[in-house]
Amino acid sequence: MTTAAINSSAPADPAPALVTFFKSLSDVHRLQVAGRLAAGNQTVAQLAEALGEPPAAIRKHLDALAAAGLVAGPVDAAQRYRLCRDHIHALAAQVLTRPPVAVPETDDEFAAKVLRDFLTPEGTFRELPAQEKKFLVLVRQAGQVFELGRRYSEKEVNDALRRLHPDTATLRRALIDHQWMQREADGATYWRSDS
Repeated sequence: MTTAAINSSAPADPAPALVTFFKSLSDVHRLQVAGRLAAGNQTVAQLAEALGEPPAAIRKHLDALAAAGLVAGPVDAAQRYRLCRDHIHALAAQVLTRPPVAVPETDDEFAAKVLRDFLTPEGTFRELPAQEKKFLVLVRQAGQVFELGRRYSEKEVNDALRRLHPDTATLRRALIDHQWMQREADGATYWRSDS
């Protein structure tokens, strides 16, 4: 029995996805399965042995977690399942999201000063500033490395961002949170927003 793949199209309204997310983790056994997968990919047999449950019960838990987009699998020849961390982070961001702080588009002098202060001569970021207004100038700059109309894998996004700064996860999340990039629900494909 194969667990369903994650739905690749994001719902227009995030509320149903969040309800499904919380319902799927409201069961202690599913929470334990997710916890085991957080430590690494595992097979049904490994999960059954670790949690002392029959394989059929584990498959049922995996199906419920997969329906919520939290688990994918089997993902390899060993029939292991994996936790979908990017999807979980995206859902958590919806719960914890703050209204985006817009960088004033008319404040070119401010943006130019931030770029002078934080860009090296090679065009990389010296550091990521703590002040959000300055940080967003760099995030917007990072978004410019992606071509409009082109689709990127997560690896390609990370490779491009790594050329700017080693903390690719923070930059990638900020690009998504502030809608300078979009991505499929499963996190497999990214593209630059028109804005």
